[in-house]
Amino acid sequence: MNKNTYVTIMAGGIGSRFWPLSRANKPKQFLDVLGIGKSLLQLTVDRFLTQFPKENIFILTNSMYVDETLKQLPMLSPEQVVAEPLRKNTAPCIAYGAFKFAQLDPDGVMIVAPADHLILETDMFNAVLKQGVEHASTNDALLTIGIQPTHPNTGYGYIQFLDNERSIKPVKTFTEKPNKELAETFIQSGDFLWNAGIFIWSVKSIIQAFKEHLPDIFEIFNDGKAVYNTANELEFLKEAFRLCPNISIDYGIMERASNVHVIPSRFSWSDLGTWASLYNNKVKDGNENVALGEVQFRESNGCLAYVQNDKKLLLAQSVEDLIIIDTEDVLLVCKKEDEQKVKEAVSDLSNKGYDQYL
Repeated sequence: MNKNTYVTIMAGGIGSRFWPLSRANKPKQFLDVLGIGKSLLQLTVDRFLTQFPKENIFILTNSMYVDETLKQLPMLSPEQVVAEPLRKNTAPCIAYGAFKFAQLDPDGVMIVAPADHLILETDMFNAVLKQGVEHASTNDALLTIGIQPTHPNTGYGYIQFLDNERSIKPVKTFTEKPNKELAETFIQSGDFLWNAGIFIWSVKSIIQAFKEHLPDIFEIFNDGKAVYNTANELEFLKEAFRLCPNISIDYGIMERASNVHVIPSRFSWSDLGTWASLYNNKVKDGNENVALGEVQFRESNGCLAYVQNDKKLLLAQSVEDLIIIDTEDVLLVCKKEDEQKVKEAVSDLSNKGYDQYL
């Protein structure tokens, strides 16, 4: 099974909600945000190496991150780190991966996963992958992994499934980042899962889905059949990505196709998309504070504070529910409940000409 399964790890995002630690020149997937000596990308690759040969793992990243990727993953060959010439969202890069793998193995199964998620129970995760790969190899199905929600998180997408007696369930609807009231309704209904953004399908099924739902992208990459896995591939990609629309796989295919199914899962998962998600995954003191670096809390509750400079002390006195991030050139202070607005703030700073801080 594993020899015919190809893993695509998407590692080209900027991670702007994790600013100011995550920057355009070195986004969060390349950072040791957990303080354990490995980046999120390295942890992701390590998870897949427990089940799949290293030759079957490919990293899709932006051209500016290729050197950093190879530096962090020396076990991979340069051919396994593919540079996207332009950021065009997830559909074009997944289409490219599907056509590339189809040339290697037309009966292959493809796993698509983000580079920056936190998954703690590797054994449970591997069991779900095994189940998904076995199903995708014998069924025309587009599978996604759904996580049993533990609270009404407004930063995640939700998947509603149709109840049946099978462990892999048909998908009814997708909802992206609902408000708190709607998220609470989802939790109470019992038929909604968090969307983990991890997909499993045969290369035949996903290529057929592109042909039906995103024919323009299908035609662009279908025209490159003669160059995949050759010296001419990179030059072809530059023109292909230039021609592709900017569209996500969720909107372009998953919300339109009739053969989408979800595997309900219970392993511990976080997309680590924001500072609050990191706060939720770190050990807290008696007052529910998280200190990263030289930080002292006095009469403070429910805060996360991070100091990048090991020669600087941060003292938080009489504050509650704040995120305080101190890097070499930026200080961020934000209410924890407003942490989803960091991405908006980064966009606003860019519009005002503060790109040197982004």
